[in-house]
Amino acid sequence: MTKDQKTEAIELLKGKFSQYSNFYITNTESLSVKQVNHLRKVCFDKNVEMKVAKNTLIKKALESLDSEKYAGVFEALHGVTALMFSDSPKEPALIISTFRKENAKLEKPVLKAAFIADELYLGDNQLANLVKIKTKNELIGEVIGLLQSPAKRVIAALLEKARKEEEGVAVEAAPAPEAPAAPEASAPAAPEAPAADAAPEAPAAE
Repeated sequence: MTKDQKTEAIELLKGKFSQYSNFYITNTESLSVKQVNHLRKVCFDKNVEMKVAKNTLIKKALESLDSEKYAGVFEALHGVTALMFSDSPKEPALIISTFRKENAKLEKPVLKAAFIADELYLGDNQLANLVKIKTKNELIGEVIGLLQSPAKRVIAALLEKARKEEEGVAVEAAPAPEAPAAPEASAPAAPEAPAADAAPEAPAAE
């Protein structure tokens, strides 16, 4: 590579390291061209950018960004290096794990290091832990689930209370059935007053 090409490659790598907070450093040595192409396709389908680069260029790109921050990464820069950039902290780990299962005789790609949200994971033995990392959406989903659980109980209790209150109001508003009217007692007929004796006739005047 010419000096200009190296400079261009370093700038490209710096852009990727700045763009992504998660990147994996892997060793794809011994993989056939067909296998590498298949790995690239899987990465593309999963929105993971895979780039093969020289270790010296990777180191210069990281040093120019923050040599102290990335100091632990430098010891992983040996052999053939393929970088995997992703917005997801665990998607590259899932890709590597699945690729190995599909190619039972291979233990490649080998995970040399992973830099996840300012945390460094060194060595292939970290792959199992990386597969279990929660993504941002998964963590948000868990928090929402925890918040919704008591909220659902409160809402259910309020709805039940409202239902009972409505039933109580309905009972109070319903008119009470009228009692049947008592039959009127017929008053006993008053006894007839005895007829007054006729007044005696006055004697006729003589």
